[in-house]
Amino acid sequence: MEATNILITGANGQLGHEMRNVLADDQRFNAIFTDVAGDNIVMLDITDEAAVEQIISGHSIQVIVNCAAYTAVDAAEDNEPLAARLNADAVGILARVAKRHGARMVHVSTDYVFDGQGCIPYTEEMPTCPQSAYGRTKLDGERQLLNALGDDAVILRTAWLYSPYGKNFVKTMLALGKDKPALKVVFDQVGSPTCARDLARAIVTVMSAEQWHGGIYHFSNEGVISWYDFTKAIHQLAGITTCDVQPCHSNEFPAKAHRPAYSVLDKTKFKATFGVTVPYWLDSLKDTLKLL
Repeated sequence: MEATNILITGANGQLGHEMRNVLADDQRFNAIFTDVAGDNIVMLDITDEAAVEQIISGHSIQVIVNCAAYTAVDAAEDNEPLAARLNADAVGILARVAKRHGARMVHVSTDYVFDGQGCIPYTEEMPTCPQSAYGRTKLDGERQLLNALGDDAVILRTAWLYSPYGKNFVKTMLALGKDKPALKVVFDQVGSPTCARDLARAIVTVMSAEQWHGGIYHFSNEGVISWYDFTKAIHQLAGITTCDVQPCHSNEFPAKAHRPAYSVLDKTKFKATFGVTVPYWLDSLKDTLKLL
């Protein structure tokens, strides 16, 4: 069986790094890793349609995996046109080029497409209502993708992503826990953390299924916690005992972008469609901390 030619964008980000890890010895795929800069990857500006066209056609790409995004949630409030360029318009470019060449696409989206005011896990069919520039631009990206590719697109919405790479909540709490005698962390925002390696494996599951299952899916680790509980677990597992972590309300830390109070994603559709189990957040956190 011939290997599938795939293109990974955003290869230097958290998820991109983990895609490189999980695909390293997978003979089912010929992977080309791209980003705007970095070592051992192909340079590609995904906002440049001609450049995207050249690489897709030149390498006979069959599946695009878009891990690239503008993820600076607060900065997006002041730079919404830039966020839109990367989170929406670039997705449309990738999708249109994919359509011209008969390729499919896996795209990563976010819980921020919802208003975060719910109290039961969000299913894929629930109405979207983003409350931030980041959420609006990500939702626009979803729409551009589905308009161009329809059932040849898979959208994976995720939340609270972390890994050993780049900047993320886990690494920040580790650093603060070692440096500060006390911390306040919000307890009134709850969700499910997502280990980037688990998400990368989920993407491989989508691409390697016996048949293609287009549509929108939700994926995060199992379980529900607050940011406060998450921090307590991080410190306990890392053996940090010198930092007093206390719960606080969100309004004690005003931010430009609205944060969802409730961002638990229902993963029933993904598990049923692809016949997989999803790791519990604490087990995945333990594995990641071993790497750190």
